[in-house]
Amino acid sequence: MSSTSNPSASGSMSQLSLALSNYDRHSPLLDGSVTVPGVALQVLEVGQSDMGRHGTNRHDRMLNGQEFDAAEVSFSSYLIAKDQGAPFTAIPVFPRRLFSMSQMWIRKDSEISSPGDLRGKRVGLNTFQTTLSVLAKADLGRAYGVPWREITWVTQRDETRSFRPDPDVKLDRLAPGESLVDAIMAGKVDAIMIPHPTHSFLGNSQLVRLLKDPQAEEIRYFREFGYFPIMHVVAFRNETLKSSPGLAQAVFEAFSHSWEMAKRRWDDPNWSLLAWGRQAFETQRDILGDDIWPNGVEKNQDNLTWFIEQSYDQSLIERPLKISELFHPSVLDA
Repeated sequence: MSSTSNPSASGSMSQLSLALSNYDRHSPLLDGSVTVPGVALQVLEVGQSDMGRHGTNRHDRMLNGQEFDAAEVSFSSYLIAKDQGAPFTAIPVFPRRLFSMSQMWIRKDSEISSPGDLRGKRVGLNTFQTTLSVLAKADLGRAYGVPWREITWVTQRDETRSFRPDPDVKLDRLAPGESLVDAIMAGKVDAIMIPHPTHSFLGNSQLVRLLKDPQAEEIRYFREFGYFPIMHVVAFRNETLKSSPGLAQAVFEAFSHSWEMAKRRWDDPNWSLLAWGRQAFETQRDILGDDIWPNGVEKNQDNLTWFIEQSYDQSLIERPLKISELFHPSVLDA
């Protein structure tokens, strides 16, 4: 088994509950191949939009219920929680990343053919604060010159953390129980931007991506701005780190070991369901480089700074937080 440094050097803790989604890079943590010495690590598979072995709705269960010692959470909701003084501290591990361009959807028969056509339209989101929502709103302006304030935003869920929206922002809400798919098929919204389309969503032949070649757009975005955008972060309850501050560094190292192990599994050309999975891995590396999933503050400085600025611009936080306020001091230089 791979292991990490022992947190007992600066404290001790007998058990740590860690809630994650089941991604390939988390498999070594979920199956016990990677451990934290001196800690009974309980890794729970808790989904957010989807159902894991240990349930769903992970962000709310952590950021409002403090149910876990540590958890993968929405970076946007974590920023809001920190801005409001909630008792959480993160480590600079970023388990989920997405480009926004592939997550913009319209009806096949829509007259919308480019991001510029979204001006004055109604666009559906999971929530206004969902990290992909914040990114997509910002990217419309950054990449396509479309001010996000010229769009009416329609949400389908309660916000994870409450906030005071800008009174000038056009914000609407679907009826309880109404889905974004129902809304777009009924013409109540003109487009949808979501991070995790459901199986039924993806199987709906009437829904297509807004951009005709989103991969090309995302490659252009990566080359211009230099990063694969962060969606999630790993946050601890402050009480957990207070009782054992060495856990921050130890868990950071555990994620590093897990991701390296997961990457090596791609050496097997038949490891995944994809017939040409290994070739796809090589193609991605040739186009985007070998380190599009970096952890640590230094390698993510521009990404973090931009997102904090956009969260402030969208009135999700009261002030632009400093990066040093977000992460445990022991891993600021990790």
